[in-house]
Amino acid sequence: MDKTNRIRETKGDRIFNIINLFILLIILVSILYPLIYIVSCSFSDAAAVVSGRVWLWPVDVTLIGYTAVFANPQVVTGYLNSLYYVVVGTSVNLVLTFMAAYPLSRKDVIIGKKAVLFYIMLTMLFSGGMIPDYLLVNRLGLVNTRWAMIVPGALAVWNVLITRTFLQTTIPQELYEAAELDGSSDMDTFFRVVLPLSGTIIAVNALFYAVGHWNSFFAAMIYLRDQKLFPLQIVLRNILIRNSIDFTMLNDIEEISQREALRTLLKYSLIVVACVPPMVIYPFVQKFFIKGVMIGSIKG
Repeated sequence: MDKTNRIRETKGDRIFNIINLFILLIILVSILYPLIYIVSCSFSDAAAVVSGRVWLWPVDVTLIGYTAVFANPQVVTGYLNSLYYVVVGTSVNLVLTFMAAYPLSRKDVIIGKKAVLFYIMLTMLFSGGMIPDYLLVNRLGLVNTRWAMIVPGALAVWNVLITRTFLQTTIPQELYEAAELDGSSDMDTFFRVVLPLSGTIIAVNALFYAVGHWNSFFAAMIYLRDQKLFPLQIVLRNILIRNSIDFTMLNDIEEISQREALRTLLKYSLIVVACVPPMVIYPFVQKFFIKGVMIGSIKG
């Protein structure tokens, strides 16, 4: 761009930019520092963490925390279970979400659409509660099975509404009419027209659902009994509880301090272990995520 054509900044503009940059730097530091601190603590010596000598960078670098975590054979099993719940659960979520959102987004679907939409939105306000949910899952024979982690939360109403709005605002009605004139059925139109143009909202839904499955632990506590089915979050929780201190069983002050130091170190190591997969995946879907949320948030 030619320098002569640049818009000259006034003194007020420069002051505003400086203040804005200063505020953004404060926000960046407030978000970035806790992440760096947790990672540094996970690689530091337990005594240094407990004594508060870790401020930014690791002190007396060690892998004791991660060694203690992965020494438990259930960690690998928990990782594989969580990956299974994420992949299978997210696939089921995406299929059901688009099955619900696609007909609700079509303007030529008139009969029963408002009633179905009202019924779906009603579930956002009222629910049966934990006990009826458990009784239902138990009656279906899903307790202590992998499907107990997938079926009860197979459809999220909010994701259906976002997807419906995205399809309404992104895909014009003329495109449906052109496909119909070419002899395309509703199913062909969905697979050949709608899905190829919905990559953005697919990425958004996949990220929402995948993170939800990865962080899910409460459902596992309620529905699962077999340790071979436990997701990673439950396994890490059990490791942390197992290393908690029972002061009635310990008489040595030095042993108490060592156990407390190891438990503190484990806490930070577990946070890093649990957060790595989502943090690795997010950069690849970030651009789709932002665009999809902005488009899908427009109410119509």
